[in-house]
Amino acid sequence: MIERPLSRQMQIGLPIAGALSIIAAWQFLVPLAGIPAYIVPTPTAIASVFRNQWPLLLSNLWPTAVEALAGFMIGNLAAILLAIVFVYSRTVQAAYFPVVLFFNTIPILALAPIIILIFGLGMLPKIIIAAVICFFPTLVNMIRGLNAATQNERELLRILSATEWETFWRLRFPRSLPMLFSSLRIASTTSVIGAIVGEWIGSDKGIGALIIQATFNYRSGQLYAAIVLSSSMAIALFLIVAFVERRVLRHA
Repeated sequence: MIERPLSRQMQIGLPIAGALSIIAAWQFLVPLAGIPAYIVPTPTAIASVFRNQWPLLLSNLWPTAVEALAGFMIGNLAAILLAIVFVYSRTVQAAYFPVVLFFNTIPILALAPIIILIFGLGMLPKIIIAAVICFFPTLVNMIRGLNAATQNERELLRILSATEWETFWRLRFPRSLPMLFSSLRIASTTSVIGAIVGEWIGSDKGIGALIIQATFNYRSGQLYAAIVLSSSMAIALFLIVAFVERRVLRHA
């Protein structure tokens, strides 16, 4: 039996209905199960935190948003540029790709204290951590994307007297865009994670710092509100990247 594709309304409505059903179950089943509110607050309790503590949440959102966005841009730009260098110089790739791979094997929770120790407790180390966590997936996907063009296609452009620069812009780079945007969608969420991890290690402001403070002070409503806020920011970044992807690939 072949299922019909979902309509646009169903594609939007079903996720909303699914989320609302989970929230409703959370609201009514958690108290019935006897779980204390200081462990799992109800959605209405979390909503009241947003209503009563919105200035506090907003003041901590901005530093994390700046760190995540800056890390996203710097990490992905560095990965794209290095991927281009690797593709056009096999010697450089053979020499330095294993080094990049080694650094990627270091857990971010182990690397973050070193970065903060070197660069201090300001915003810069959080941006670097967010950039690092975005870097490697984009590098790998960009290398694969730039190599997606076949040898015959490159030879055809060479016969047509295309320069390396023209081959890059007319063939290699357009072919790399689907893989690039796949990694950018991942990086849009991991950049927020990187910024929050940096704030966990050393910061007195930001969503990560707020999560730590709420945890140690048993303010569960504030804790869950901070988590919802960080997730909402990551989803917003993901949707922005997806929107740009549709526009770019449509004209590529």
